[in-house]
This record gives sequence, structure tokens and C-alpha cells, in this order.
Amino acid sequence: MAATRLSLQASVSKVLAMDCEMVACAGDVSQIARVTVVNSDGECVLDSYVEPRLPVTDYRTAISGVRPEHLVGAPSFAVVQRTVADLLKHRVLVGHSVDQDLKVLRLEHPRHATRDTAHYRPLMRGPRLSNSLKHLAAEHLHLDIQTGEHDPLEDARAAMSLYKLHADAWEAWLKEKQALSRSKRPKKDASLKRKK
Repeated sequence: MAATRLSLQASVSKVLAMDCEMVACAGDVSQIARVTVVNSDGECVLDSYVEPRLPVTDYRTAISGVRPEHLVGAPSFAVVQRTVADLLKHRVLVGHSVDQDLKVLRLEHPRHATRDTAHYRPLMRGPRLSNSLKHLAAEHLHLDIQTGEHDPLEDARAAMSLYKLHADAWEAWLKEKQALSRSKRPKKDASLKRKK
């Protein structure tokens, strides 16, 4: 993958999955070093390294797969952030602990348009305990991932496959949850009129 090119590689679908890899910078601050986005067919839409905004103190290569040469000539954080923000606008975002990816990208995404495989109750170990993506991929998809350095393309595809496997039940659960939330809102009393 060329670090210096930042262009869309496949068609953009209504649902996208994203995964990021991070490096450690001064003060052990995590900063994004690579972002990958796939469409609903698992095709790579975007895969780019990112120029760090601070000096890197640990590439975390054993997990991230990121090496110093990958970041030479990589697009700036601002360029990548803008590209990802434009991609995600008005789309459903899928990921595993995707809030962490959004955090390092300094982006927000509407909660109603986010599907996080780490926080969908039927995929969790308990009310507050998430399963790892590796575990979920093995149990639900019969895939062996993250056997060494993480591959964000592989991880994004796994998250998308998990979502698609559970999409019908997931979307029905969300509709039920939204309907319940609406029914609990206090209703305005039509008999009360503002005094003139």
C-alpha cells in the first residue's frame, strides 16, 4: 500500500466498517497511524497510513504492524481526518470498539448510526463485558484473525461480517429500543395553553 496516496478504492455503500491502528507518542499518547474502511461487501474503500502529529515513541509493531518506513510521506492527520469524515457522513458506521477509532480520529458519529460489535448485547459476555474481535470472529464466523500483527483490513471485514450476520435482529432491536424511548417521553398536555 502506498503511504502517499489517499484515494477511494471501491464503491461506497450505505454501511461502512472501519478499523484503525495506533502508535504511542510522547507521554504514551495513542495516535492514529493507519485507517482502513471497507464497504458492505468487505471491499477496501480506503486504506491509508497517517503522518503522526507528535514524535513516535513506540510503533507497537507487534500489534499494530506499523513500521517507521510506513509513515514516511504518509498523508497528514488533517487530510485523513477530513477524508474519513466525508466518507462517514450520512452512513452507518460498523466497528469493534469503534469509539476508540473515532477518538483517535477526533471525530464524532451519531449514536443511532453506529453499530459497535463490542457493545451489541448478544455479542457480549455480560452486561458490561465485551468479547474480543478475535473471539467473535472465531465463534461466529469461524475465522482465525489477529494471529500476529493486526491487519485493519481483516479486522474491518470481520466487524462488517459480524454485523451482517446479526443485522436483522440488531436493526429490529434498535427499532424496538427507539420506540420504547419515544413512548417514555412525557406527552404535552393539549389542554394547557399559554396565557396571553
